[in-house]
Amino acid sequence: MHETAYAKINLALHVRRRREDGYHELETVFAFVDSGDVLTATIADVDRVQNFGEFASALDNPLDNLVAKALGKLPRASGLSVSLEKNLPVAAGLGGGSADAGAVFRIVREMFSLPEDWQERAASLGADVPACIESRTCIGRGIGTHLERADDSLAGTPVLLVNPREALATGPVFKQWDGKDRGPMPGGTVVQIAKAGRNDLEAPAIELCPVIARVLDELRGTDPFLARMSGSGATCFALFKDFAARDAAADWIAAKQPGWWQLRGALR
Repeated sequence: MHETAYAKINLALHVRRRREDGYHELETVFAFVDSGDVLTATIADVDRVQNFGEFASALDNPLDNLVAKALGKLPRASGLSVSLEKNLPVAAGLGGGSADAGAVFRIVREMFSLPEDWQERAASLGADVPACIESRTCIGRGIGTHLERADDSLAGTPVLLVNPREALATGPVFKQWDGKDRGPMPGGTVVQIAKAGRNDLEAPAIELCPVIARVLDELRGTDPFLARMSGSGATCFALFKDFAARDAAADWIAAKQPGWWQLRGALR
């Protein structure tokens, strides 16, 4: 069985406060690109995970592999051998590991079934994992695990992802956040929220990884209708009105910054 672990982006990300348990209260709009890592699963005597692909070398610690952790959370009648083609950069604000875990949940749901408490099991793996299971546009609150349905008004929108090939861990970015509540996420359609919203982690991420500002400048110079950093960075995205504009932007940035990673896709 094959499953795509769809790249996650945050169309808006408002950080409201730091909680006593160390997590942060936030409001976000999750959206997903129609491409990402690819998982292939077959029945096996015991669970196994193999990694390959452009960014497989970044998964050098098996204890941090969310595919293996997700398998360990889900009881089944038999083991699974999973091959992970790691196409998304790691520590990039794309929820790559969470998307991989979400794909495992879909695989197990299709091949076996999920336990009744699967939502709790997913949340225990990370705040982004519940949203990544269905990988559809939704609103996240709390630490991101309290999900609300959102409209699909941006489905099919051309999107370009750009990463300067610098890993940026989530923890240090949240720690760098200045603690100021800049107000709630606006209401309305997903398009309205995205345009009027913001990413409160953008400034602290740029402090830790200044090249993010250059990525945003390059994207905004291609005349998208929205360009923003995703999650805690360092990946940034731009949304375009048509595929020709997206491809022209991708070619222009690739010519200027050939070392940067890119992904062309559309929102699901």
